[in-house]
Amino acid sequence: GNLKLETRRKVRYLYYSLCIRSRMVKFMNPTILSPAIPQAGGSLSILSLFWQAEPIIQLIALLLIAASFWCWTIIIHKTLKLRSLYSSAETFEESFWSGVSLDELYDRIHSRPLDPMSAVFCSAMREWRRAVTKSSLPKEGQGTLHQRIDRVMHVTQGREMERLEKHMGFLASTGATAPFVGVFGTVLGIIHTFQDIAHQQNTNLAVVAPGIAEALLVTAIGLVAAIPAMIAYNKLSGELARYANRLEAFANEFASIISRQLEEAV
Repeated sequence: GNLKLETRRKVRYLYYSLCIRSRMVKFMNPTILSPAIPQAGGSLSILSLFWQAEPIIQLIALLLIAASFWCWTIIIHKTLKLRSLYSSAETFEESFWSGVSLDELYDRIHSRPLDPMSAVFCSAMREWRRAVTKSSLPKEGQGTLHQRIDRVMHVTQGREMERLEKHMGFLASTGATAPFVGVFGTVLGIIHTFQDIAHQQNTNLAVVAPGIAEALLVTAIGLVAAIPAMIAYNKLSGELARYANRLEAFANEFASIISRQLEEAV
């Protein structure tokens, strides 16, 4: 009886020793705790995330990148154009206020006005020459001719400003909508990530991280497209408004000169 009892104790001791040793091995090597965790599919670099993303997410990212490139094209073009306009305005105003004859100035630039200010001047002078000649007085009332010249200048000014403001709406639209388009791509990416989790039945970070990173990449691209577009839109809108005010001031001054000449012609 004592021999059997002793044998049982030894067997039980060996069993518990093996259990403890097995648990210690699993604790020291966590990979044994779960079966074959899938590794992340590649690096988490931006290009790798893009190529690993779903086609719809890649399409959204490409649209945002294209919008960003077009915005930068508009920004550079408008910036250079405004610099050229201010320089041309300075040159024209120097000629205008230099004391040269208005008819002489008109004859020199009327065939090809180089800037909106020159175009406003040429439109007014053209209307003036149609109604007034050097040897005759106007056949119509001074007020009617003055109003018509003033109207022609404002129409020309509006047409020139409309041309300058072309594509500004795209900057505003990109700045306002690109973040939401990026968020839409992010939502699609997160949905795809949850589908992968459900399929693999594994919530390990190595499985979840690439999908979430792909989704967040689209939001980042949307912000990269939106932020410069909105800043540039506000900046360029202010510059265009300043130029429009300068054009308006010139039109008013020129209208006063024409009014004076009409009074002297009577």
